[in-house]
Amino acid sequence: MDLRALAMGLGFAVMWSSAFTSARIIVAHAPPLGALSIRFALSGALAVLIAWALGQSWRLTRSQWRLTFIFGLCQNALYLGLNFVAMQQVEASLAAIIASTMPLIVALASWLAFGERLPARGVLGLILGLAGVCLVMGSRIGGGAPLAGILLCIGGVIALTVATLSLRGAASGGNVLMVVGLQMLVGSGLLGIAALGFEEGSVDWSPIFLGAFAYTTLVPGLAATVVWFWLVRRIGPVRAATFHFLNPFLGVAIAALILGEAITPLDLLGVAVIMTGILLVQMARGQAAR
Repeated sequence: MDLRALAMGLGFAVMWSSAFTSARIIVAHAPPLGALSIRFALSGALAVLIAWALGQSWRLTRSQWRLTFIFGLCQNALYLGLNFVAMQQVEASLAAIIASTMPLIVALASWLAFGERLPARGVLGLILGLAGVCLVMGSRIGGGAPLAGILLCIGGVIALTVATLSLRGAASGGNVLMVVGLQMLVGSGLLGIAALGFEEGSVDWSPIFLGAFAYTTLVPGLAATVVWFWLVRRIGPVRAATFHFLNPFLGVAIAALILGEAITPLDLLGVAVIMTGILLVQMARGQAAR
C-alpha cells in the first residue's frame, strides 16, 4: 500500500469516527431526520456543483443510477437516519462501536451468501469481533443503555453493509464526485419525506449546534465520502475496509475527548477484541482475494 493510500485511509478513519460525536451534538439541538435531510441537501448540492465545474456529468449509466439510489437509500436514509434517531438515547461511543462492525457483517455476508472464500483466520476474526460487540453491548445494557436505541443502531449497520456491497458498482465508470453528490440528494429527499411525516420540534440555533452542523456537513458528510470512494478505487474495497479496524478506538476516544463520555475497562477490552477481529477478517479476505 502506497503512502497516499495510507494517508487517505487514516484520514477517512478519523473523519468517519468523529461523525458520531458531532451527530450526538446535533440531535440534542434539532429533530434528527430534518437536520440530516438538510445536511445532505447542502452536501449533495455542493458536491454536484463541484463535480459539474470539474467537467463530470450526471449522465450516469443505468447501473450507476440504480446503485447510486441503493447507496443513497441504504447509507444516507437508513444507516444515518436510524443512527441519528438512536443517538437521541444512545451515546456516541456505543453507536460508533456498533457501526464499526460493518466489515465483519460484510465478510459474513460475502462468505455465506456469495460464496467468497474465508480462511480460518477470517472465521476466527468474525468470532472475536462479534464476541467483542456482545461484551460491549452487554456491559452498556447492564449500565442502562436503551435496548430500542441499540436495535436502531444494529438496523443501521445492516443497511450500511448493503450500501458497502453496492459501492464498487456505483463508483465504477468515473464521475465519482457526481455520484457522491447524487446519492446524498437521494438520501436528503427520502429523509425529508420521513421528517415531514413523523417529526415535530424546533431547532436550537446555538453556536455549538451550528459548528457541529457545519462540521458534519463538510467533513464526515462530504470529505469522508469522497475520500472513501477514491480509496476504494485506488486499492479495492477489501483493502480499503481494513482501515475500519481503527474506528472502534477512534469513535470511543473522540466521544470521550469532546463529549466527556465515560469509558469503562469492559469498553476498552471489547474495543480491543473488535479491532483484532476486524483486522484478522480483512487480512484473511485480502489473502483470499490474491
